[in-house]
Amino acid sequence: MVTDTTKADEQLLPAKHSRGDLFLCDVADAVFKDLMPSLEHPFYSLSKKPETSIRRYEHNGNWLEITPSVKGLATIYDKDVLIYCISQLIEKLKRGEPVGPRLRINSRDLLVFTNRGTTGRDYDALREAIDRLAGTRISTNIRTGDEEQTDSFGLIDAASIRRKHGLDGRLLWVEIKISDWVFNAIRSQEVLTLHPDYFRLRKPLERRIYEIARKHCGRQASWTISLEILLKKCGSQSPIKHFRYMVKHIAKYDHLPDYHVRFDEEADQVVFNNREAWWQNAALPAGAETLPPLPTEAYEEGRAAAPGYDIHGLEGEWRDYWARSGKPRIDNPSAAFVGFCRSRHRRAPIQREADRSWEEPPALL
Repeated sequence: MVTDTTKADEQLLPAKHSRGDLFLCDVADAVFKDLMPSLEHPFYSLSKKPETSIRRYEHNGNWLEITPSVKGLATIYDKDVLIYCISQLIEKLKRGEPVGPRLRINSRDLLVFTNRGTTGRDYDALREAIDRLAGTRISTNIRTGDEEQTDSFGLIDAASIRRKHGLDGRLLWVEIKISDWVFNAIRSQEVLTLHPDYFRLRKPLERRIYEIARKHCGRQASWTISLEILLKKCGSQSPIKHFRYMVKHIAKYDHLPDYHVRFDEEADQVVFNNREAWWQNAALPAGAETLPPLPTEAYEEGRAAAPGYDIHGLEGEWRDYWARSGKPRIDNPSAAFVGFCRSRHRRAPIQREADRSWEEPPALL
């Protein structure tokens, strides 16, 4: 239902908790992270009703087949559990702490982290989400790290729930073992940062369209996609006429985090523009002696452009190449670095760092 307000913030759910509500430092300090494959491809159901039929998605040589359990396919809201786990593991990796596919999480912290309530009903919904995640099986050829997975696997391999006895019956903690496929993507740091307001988006389609924009628009000033391809990548079961109406609603209120959304009626395309100037870098002046430090987003985009590579090794090569080239002026250092990573991957998409000889790339500055 379309609301009468034109205020974008009123299209979002209220922020139920402050970050100060989180008691564990590793939870409070963690940045929202999600896997790049699940941002690009429709792993999750957008329906609030249980989906129990097998779904298959194919695009540009990638295929994905999802088999739900009798409780239904994992939904985009169930995905919050994995986002929480991924964020915690990435934070531990940043600190140099050991990580494994099994982790214990405090149920209340997870609910607060994902902007959910903390009533008995919310704990029940969390348990049901874990059941659907554990029951959903996936077959795909989408690579994580330098491996291509073609057998069937789950998003969660196992879960153990400790529940309090008594009237409220709330969950005290949950121990989750994520699948090897998910853990491999985390170890390869094939992740992107999400805006905290992602959890304030009211509708499943709004979340999915933001995910696609985050993956494909990224740090670019703008990105355009046809409505037909956007429908396919969303995994929506809606007819294109109804899908067009929903996209127009999102464009009208323009409330997605990070990106403005515009619908081009004539071309039947959706245009995303970066909402802030965070994607821009000041031009490097001619005669500069050193390149500036790269922002986190540049490393994330670099990993996406060259999956399986040592991103810091590529950064060293890029800086050396710039110095040997006479330290030319660079209008956008981050974009130049990502271009360098993309060219390296194009030349040697499978080879590991230790196995390949150095090749001078074409002009990437």
